[in-house]
Amino acid sequence: MESPELLDFRAKLDERKMLTEDGVDYWRGRDLQLLLGYDRWENFEAVIKRATQACESVGVDPVSHFLDTTNTVMGGGGAQMQRADYFLTRYACYLIAMNGDSRKPEIGFAQFYFAVQTRRQERFDELTEGEKRIELRERVRDNVKHLNEAAKGAGVQDYPSFHAAGYRGLYGGLGVGDIKQRKNIEAKESILDRAGRAELAANDFRITQAEEKLAGINGEHQATAVHHSVGKEVRKAIQNIGGTMPEDLPPEPHIKHLLKEQKRRKKQLLKEKD
Repeated sequence: MESPELLDFRAKLDERKMLTEDGVDYWRGRDLQLLLGYDRWENFEAVIKRATQACESVGVDPVSHFLDTTNTVMGGGGAQMQRADYFLTRYACYLIAMNGDSRKPEIGFAQFYFAVQTRRQERFDELTEGEKRIELRERVRDNVKHLNEAAKGAGVQDYPSFHAAGYRGLYGGLGVGDIKQRKNIEAKESILDRAGRAELAANDFRITQAEEKLAGINGEHQATAVHHSVGKEVRKAIQNIGGTMPEDLPPEPHIKHLLKEQKRRKKQLLKEKD
């Protein structure tokens, strides 16, 4: 069983986690620095350099995992200043944890967290594209249930309006009917059942972040506004990384077709074993 300290650390890491349009996890270096207990950026950057060297030593291109970037902060007198930062993949974070100061309890927590997450990613990478989409759709379905529970706790009663607000934020003001019309999706079909992996990942990020933001919210109007705001923020993140807007992603065949094919293949494998 995980300790309360590890659970708290994992929650903080998950809160800072971001997703690319392809559903790949990444973190900002400045966020990770503080979570791993490093007060000075210079000291943490030295760990990043060691992790980069470790990446190279196993024949993996570090550019794919350690991406240089900058962010803007306010300096004295209100002046804007640029400071160095990184976009770090899960694998990069794992290498950083393995090369960090083992005396820090945060490093031990990070080593455990990223080792587990990296193995999960390896297992996910072994799946076919269809299997990945099925697994992601199931995860989104579960997270919608959690979001509904959080919405109920916040006082939401009109769930269609609540969910529509999240879609409008993420899809640039388009309502559910507008999205379906744009993508030529039948009215009775769920948008998420026709979404590909990138679109599912964007919605999953919206859903999980909205659930987090609803903690402490009391009132349907405010909860709906929060969901809309989270959708807009996820959309802004996609814009910042140059991703494709969700309304411009093409629809995929209904998920039920993939499930039927998966079921058929399992039956075939059982027959072959017999």
